[in-house]
Amino acid sequence: MSHDSTAAPEAAARKLSGRRRKEIVAVLLFSGGPIFESSIPLSVFGIDRQDAGVPRYRLLVAAGEEGPLRTTGGLELTAPHGLEAISRAGTVVVPAWRSITSPPPEEALDALRRAHEEGARIVGLCTGAFVLAAAGLLDGRPATTHWMYAPTLAKRYPSVHVDPRELFVDDGDVLTSAGTAAGIDLCLHIVRTDHGNEAAGALARRLVVPPRRSGGQERYLDRSLPEEIGADPLAEVVAWALEHLHEQFDVETLAARAYMSRRTFDRRFRSLTGSAPLQWLITQRVLQAQRLLETSDYSVDEVAGRCGFRSPVALRGHFRRQLGSSPAAYRAAYRARRPQGEKPGDGDPTAPPAGPAAALPGSVGATPVLQPESAVPMQTRRTAAAMSLSPDQYVTSRATLPGPRTGT
Repeated sequence: MSHDSTAAPEAAARKLSGRRRKEIVAVLLFSGGPIFESSIPLSVFGIDRQDAGVPRYRLLVAAGEEGPLRTTGGLELTAPHGLEAISRAGTVVVPAWRSITSPPPEEALDALRRAHEEGARIVGLCTGAFVLAAAGLLDGRPATTHWMYAPTLAKRYPSVHVDPRELFVDDGDVLTSAGTAAGIDLCLHIVRTDHGNEAAGALARRLVVPPRRSGGQERYLDRSLPEEIGADPLAEVVAWALEHLHEQFDVETLAARAYMSRRTFDRRFRSLTGSAPLQWLITQRVLQAQRLLETSDYSVDEVAGRCGFRSPVALRGHFRRQLGSSPAAYRAAYRARRPQGEKPGDGDPTAPPAGPAAALPGSVGATPVLQPESAVPMQTRRTAAAMSLSPDQYVTSRATLPGPRTGT
């Protein structure tokens, strides 16, 4: 799943300065960045595929600091350009950053700020979002990153509207993506935005990937507590909630257990987890329902009760909004893909057993789950203000095309 936010009027009106060219893409590399993420924009924008109907970009690979740059496996890279190359680019891509806890070089941040002021489109893939945030380019904007790092991004930069559910977020002149393969999704989206569906489709065929992937990061989220919350007083409340998902309780109950007002609890919870407490709670209940649908023979009504939903109707609504499928269709698709003769729970040592034991608190594991084919392709648009809506108020649309599922 992806979303495009309506860009602010000043962002929409901004034009490239005279020295910048729309067809020039600069990729900013740092030492310690993973080679997979770094190679994605190089492969998409740096290879001439005009014979396949893909318009050509001009690629400039720039070092964000003194080289040589070390990458995965101890390899060393030497970038042909320095930060001066960014001054000519209409698009600047930061494919990764080596550490979510250390600040990027100030010279690189200044170059990104100047590029943005002069109308360049700035892109952060995976942990590259931390570089954009450090430069102040994500302040007040919606953004995403790998779900595992989203709580840290939200905590370190509270003015950023972090959504860990998205594969990528297009906010006009600033774009961010989730981890690894989601970087391909965003790069394809950029080609689609610049040159249309046909060019993006031709490029996807060359890369042997789906032109659009369905769903978001929800199916990869796990139930473990973010590292940042481990020593916080809210950790006990979050742990209690995870252990009692089979009971009916609301956010007011959690706030009371934390001895906080609802407003204070909401603010503290969002700063620590990157998510509103109601959104987080419903997501956890849906994850619980996914696993019970996979690993037990409970009816949908029974699953609803064992996941704390007040009614099967509530389960079906939230399940469809988050996963684009009804619980019954999800179970049918999951079982259709399971090896013949395998019983519910087989093949997954972390899965709870079928039967009454499946309802034990805390039995939901962190194993990624399959998502069935679902809705009609649609593009989702959402403003940053919509991030404050509850899941009951905000209904997402999913773009789904047939094809293999790949992880982020």
